[in-house]
Amino acid sequence: MIKEIHIPDIGDLKDVAIVEINLRPGDHIAAEDTVMTLESDKATMDIPAPYAGKVVELLVAEGDRVAAGALVMRVETDAESGTTVPPAETAQVASLRPSPQAHAELLVIGAGPGGYTAAFRAADLGRKVTLIDARPTLGGVCLNIGCIPSKALLHVAKLIGDAAEGAAHGVRFGPPQIDLGAVRDWKDQVVGKLTGGLAGLARRRKVTIVQGMARFTGPHEVEVETPDGSRRIRFDQAIIAAGSSPVRLPFLPDDPRIIDSTGALELKQVPQRLLVLGGGIIGLEMAQVYHALGSRITIAERLDQIIPGADKDIVKPLMSRISARYDAVHLETNMRAVEAGETLTVSFEGKTGNWQAGYDAILVAVGRRLNGARLAAEAAGVTVSDQGFIPVDAQMRSSQPHIFAIGDVVGQPMLAHKATHEAKIAAEVACGHKAGFDPVAIPSVAYTDPEIAWAGLTEAQARTQGRELRVERFPWAASGRALSMGRGEGLTKVLFDPDSSRILGAAITGPNAGELLAEAVLAIEMAADAADLALTIHPHPTLSETLGFTAEAFEGTLTDL
Repeated sequence: MIKEIHIPDIGDLKDVAIVEINLRPGDHIAAEDTVMTLESDKATMDIPAPYAGKVVELLVAEGDRVAAGALVMRVETDAESGTTVPPAETAQVASLRPSPQAHAELLVIGAGPGGYTAAFRAADLGRKVTLIDARPTLGGVCLNIGCIPSKALLHVAKLIGDAAEGAAHGVRFGPPQIDLGAVRDWKDQVVGKLTGGLAGLARRRKVTIVQGMARFTGPHEVEVETPDGSRRIRFDQAIIAAGSSPVRLPFLPDDPRIIDSTGALELKQVPQRLLVLGGGIIGLEMAQVYHALGSRITIAERLDQIIPGADKDIVKPLMSRISARYDAVHLETNMRAVEAGETLTVSFEGKTGNWQAGYDAILVAVGRRLNGARLAAEAAGVTVSDQGFIPVDAQMRSSQPHIFAIGDVVGQPMLAHKATHEAKIAAEVACGHKAGFDPVAIPSVAYTDPEIAWAGLTEAQARTQGRELRVERFPWAASGRALSMGRGEGLTKVLFDPDSSRILGAAITGPNAGELLAEAVLAIEMAADAADLALTIHPHPTLSETLGFTAEAFEGTLTDL
């Protein structure tokens, strides 16, 4: 007998998206098997089969939008098992609103790269996981308002830059016609694909998602402020992955023209004159985006170099490039006051004296503040510093053994890829596995133009430690691949132990430096020496062979210089 399956009563929800279909025509299903999953901005809903039988016709596809009563498939029912599910019970709602007395075997606070990785790994290991985040989408700062949207905008900036530089190679284009709304849509589309993918991964693992702000009320309980009120969740174990927030300077006026990185990524407008306060990675990346879109840029950095964590020789090509293109790059400079009028008048104090200048917008990118102090973790017996730092051991345990912490809140470097590795350690230890976080090198990358990437020991750190080094450099001016790209300003540098010849650190500046660095990170992690790197046959002509050339220089076999 052929029977129809309709979308059951789903409350006041209408025009809901089908995000996953679990079957195809010809598949056999049992009564109450989940046939598809719907998702709105408030809830996810598993739609079970009211009948057992064989699917003969599927009338919808993933991405379609449906409402209660919509016909979605036809089933040839089994004569032996005509079991039906009462209509009132057919919509299994996995809501973003937890029950008032919910319980989690493992509770994860924060759904950024660290948090969702921890949740998914623990679920894979058999734990029932609840994941809490203030945002309606997973991914945290990185996917929603950080790493990913900034890289989408940097891609746009690169297209504009490449077109402008084509004239040097005999290819000329007219001035770019920039549709700011379309650029925003492109960025949001990239973010949407990734956050939507995470939602699917969470459903597949049956991770319960709760939208809200969590605060500990005891060693095994949190209170969550959700859009629908306060709820309490008890837990056996917890992982804190609360991340960090942009620092805001207290003397700045409350003015919409003063923005942080989140505001910059919204791309509401392109100011004629933009002051970027802070010469770190975030500020420089956003300066590159806005410069490509037409802003005149000024950088103000209080230290004596941009990107202070990297060696000066690696930063030099970027410094030269932006100094020639931007209005100014002020080092060893502090901003003392801002007066908001028709323009934003900024008072500076620098090594050459004091001065004032006017800007149409200010991007504040002077660092990030840890969110560890926002959780009332002390109520759970977790030690938290005044700065929001949570001390942990190599297994990522806090001072309360059943509560772990990962990511920004456990200290530098505040990087997504560090957090994801810490996340797996925490999840595995929580599930009874033996694991520990003990990396030899954690890479850092500035996605500027040129890119800057480094890992392991830097020359500055070696000098501070009084450690002997042998440093080999290969200039990209001698690289055929770099010259064919018109980018001979790059540099590859590797730091070796002079006695054992082990690779201790590496740094690269130039296009795709972040991709190239991975080989060096692996070499450092595996305790490779110069011969290992020199004897590895690199493809030619590539930028990657510059790493091999530095090792050949150490070995005394280099013939390319």
